[in-house]
Amino acid sequence: MQTPHPPPGIPLQRLTAIAIVASMLLLTLALILQGQHGLRQALVAAATDDSQRLGSLIGERTQQLLSPARSALSLLRHDALSGADSLAARLPRLSLLAETLQIGPALSAVYIGYPDGDFLLLRRLEQDSDPQRQRLRAPAQARYLLQSIDRDAAGATHGEWHFYDSQLQLLERQIRPDYRYDPRSRPWYRQAMADTEAILTPPYLFFTTAQIGVSLAQRSLDGRMVIGMDAAVQDLSSQVRALRLTPGTLIAALDAQDQVFIHSEPQRLLIGDDPASVRLAKLDELQAPALSALQRLPADGRQVQAFSVEGHRWYGVRMPLTGLDSASKLLITIPEAELFLAARQLLLDKTLLAGLLLVPMLLAGWWLGRRIGTPLRELARHLEALIDFDFRQPPQIRSRIREVGRLGWVLQRMAGSLYNLQTITHTLNRESRLELMLEQVLQQLVGATALEGGGIYLYESDNACLRLNTRHLAGDYPPSLDCSGEDAVRLDADLVQLFAARDYLCIPLRDRSDALLGLLVLRLGELHREPRAQQSFRRFAEEIAGAAAVAIETRQLIESQQRLIDAIIRLLADAIDAKSPYTGGHCERVPQLAILLVEKAIACREGSFADFRMSEAELYEFRIAAWLHDCGKITSPEHVVDKATKLETLYNRLHEIRTRFEVLWRDAELDYWRALADGGDGTALQRQLQRRQDELQEDFAFVARCNIGGEDMDDEDIRRLERIAERRWWRHFDDRLGLSLEERQRLEGIAPRALPAEERLLADRPEHRQPWGSQRPPVEKDDPRNRWGFDMRLPPHAADRGELHNLRTRRGTLTDEERFKINEHIVQTLIMLSSLPLPPHLRKVPDIAANHHEKMDGSGYPRRLRREQLSLPERIVAVADIFEALTAHDRPYKPPKPLSEALQIMARMAREAHIDSEVFRLFLCSGAYLEYAQRFLAAAQIDAVDLDACLRDLPVAAEAMPVRDAVAGSMPR
Repeated sequence: MQTPHPPPGIPLQRLTAIAIVASMLLLTLALILQGQHGLRQALVAAATDDSQRLGSLIGERTQQLLSPARSALSLLRHDALSGADSLAARLPRLSLLAETLQIGPALSAVYIGYPDGDFLLLRRLEQDSDPQRQRLRAPAQARYLLQSIDRDAAGATHGEWHFYDSQLQLLERQIRPDYRYDPRSRPWYRQAMADTEAILTPPYLFFTTAQIGVSLAQRSLDGRMVIGMDAAVQDLSSQVRALRLTPGTLIAALDAQDQVFIHSEPQRLLIGDDPASVRLAKLDELQAPALSALQRLPADGRQVQAFSVEGHRWYGVRMPLTGLDSASKLLITIPEAELFLAARQLLLDKTLLAGLLLVPMLLAGWWLGRRIGTPLRELARHLEALIDFDFRQPPQIRSRIREVGRLGWVLQRMAGSLYNLQTITHTLNRESRLELMLEQVLQQLVGATALEGGGIYLYESDNACLRLNTRHLAGDYPPSLDCSGEDAVRLDADLVQLFAARDYLCIPLRDRSDALLGLLVLRLGELHREPRAQQSFRRFAEEIAGAAAVAIETRQLIESQQRLIDAIIRLLADAIDAKSPYTGGHCERVPQLAILLVEKAIACREGSFADFRMSEAELYEFRIAAWLHDCGKITSPEHVVDKATKLETLYNRLHEIRTRFEVLWRDAELDYWRALADGGDGTALQRQLQRRQDELQEDFAFVARCNIGGEDMDDEDIRRLERIAERRWWRHFDDRLGLSLEERQRLEGIAPRALPAEERLLADRPEHRQPWGSQRPPVEKDDPRNRWGFDMRLPPHAADRGELHNLRTRRGTLTDEERFKINEHIVQTLIMLSSLPLPPHLRKVPDIAANHHEKMDGSGYPRRLRREQLSLPERIVAVADIFEALTAHDRPYKPPKPLSEALQIMARMAREAHIDSEVFRLFLCSGAYLEYAQRFLAAAQIDAVDLDACLRDLPVAAEAMPVRDAVAGSMPR
């Protein structure tokens, strides 16, 4: 038989709703119980942490009070006061003692005790309303009180008080025969004399001022005095009151005798009305049962302990007080009712909220059971993607359930925000250009937080204003904002109204020292205009602004360091140029020509340099190397660099040789007159005299012409010099008188000659040759000290000032020794630059700077490198250096070459593989030589240039760069 009605049962929707509601009730109850227990534990743990932080903070503030006194003592123990034996001798150091009191607000007095019982104390006086001033009967303008006790020869003590104004002008002097104080009987004196380090007394009441404080004392270096300072700790009580965790929190600091010297209620610290009998209160006298009960509890480290007092529950912690003596301790007690007040209210609110949620849950349970599963699984999948750091924006999840739809929307926005924040972090860390970094960060911040727009201002200290650096999307951002200083932005009325509106958020950008860097201005969107959301967004924006400020400061520091390095490099180059008036400007012109050539090579789109590129870092590295290419010249002797004639050292020694010719001229005249007096033939003797004088004139003119060094000398010229050198003259004066130490050292081992001594007209004496000694440079290939790969021939002597040796120089004015000294500048360049701790992006600077004297065939110096061993930047610097040297107008030994002749010389050098032919071709075909000439050469030097002749027979690379008609058409004819 069939049942007429279906069997009774519970509908699925109802069952789902009941199950959800029952589960919610059980879960809510469990969460409330667990939350109450956990919250209590969390609050106790938080109270423990807060108490420990409070104790550390009080200890730190105690240290801050005492650290100025410690610093002052370490300085005063070196002072001459230890030798002053009377008040008159000590008064000149009064300004030093007064300045010592100004280094810390807590320092009230500085004093000195002497072994004979003398005592000197300088006390700072506060405002006119201070009770201490009334007690001391100080004049109205007095700012310092000097208390002194000294003894005369008979041992009688004399007490004086001096009152001074703020400028240490004496206002009043009081003779105080009743002022008796022996520092030798005081604990601070005895402890300091027994210890070499500074000692610290326990807190006590100061005798004169009745203030609570401590004394620091230290013996002077010579042990003849003890310097002490009083530091008041009474103000710590007022600070402690402000640091209480709850209104009912009690805080007290005790010494070893349980005397209270810090209390959250400072008015209870002192017992007694009579100033002569006032003392510190004991803990039991404070009428604070909770503190007394905590003191009696057994020690439990720094953990909070629970206890009951008079029917009330308290939590307290006892810990040592750092910064003072080891016996001081800190007591903190918190009423349980105040500690858990917020927790009870929070639990009550949660309970009410849970009850209100049960009603809609009952109505919507059946629908949620069927509809919530699928979108939640999709949300979980996207959340797993976020856990795997996949911040790509997920697809929008559609659901009729508002919470599920909103959760999908929030997840979508969160993924986008995380992606944008990840991009912001990447930009802050990676982008080195400040302008581009700020632009990208602002765009990503606006996009990540749904703002309507934003702008970033940077502070310009020179103009005292905030300058708009970048802006994005909507917003009215003035181009600049006037600043009244680092701490405030002074805006006119329109700007105040603009930025004070709810639609804008202004956040200062400050560095680690709280100096103003800029201003972040954001135009808020719809999501941020509600006050609570705006407050949360402000915290987030301040975090982003802090990271941006650090990035701005870092990049500005990097830029300033780079500017400093550039300035130092230019300073070194200018110093080298300024060292010699004949090479001024060389270290400045060569980098400009080298950089011009590099830019021409980068601009090439065909030929040998079509693929040549340099990054910003490489270009900076090249500029640094070009500026430093001759930094070793700072070691080159100036008289060698500027040597204009062969006989020149610090002066032109031709004048000495001319004097010797004058001596021979006088000798010829004397021989003539002697022979004539002896009855010789006057006519024959006159002819003989004339012949000798003509010969002297011709020989000196020849020697002077050889001294110029303008033409190459042949073998016949050398032989004639040697014949002239054989002439003799008589020296009648001692050549070892009036010599310097160096000259006397050169003559050691050389026996003096008897006077009169016969001398050669042109001398090459042993003392002219200077041995290398310990100064032998490591440039020879087999020298074990040579770790740079130098391969140079070292002349046998460090210097040879021999007159004939110098005059026999065949070409130019420099001897082999002097030419090596000139060439050694490149050795010193490489050694100096290689010793620098260069960062990775500047590691090529030594090679680029030091290889511009190498030749393509390997015959250059200092390392005989060949073309394949030299990078293109190194070969470019070599071409720039040679062209500047050929056309420079400030050389003492040659006139400047005209443009055509200089290029012909360089073309020959390119054909002989001395310079790189491809770089030289670039130099000509790009017109770089003409641009340089028009900037730096005199108009008379810029003549017609036959480019075809210069380019003829040059070694050609696989893809040689053609001469461009546009460039060739601009050449001078």
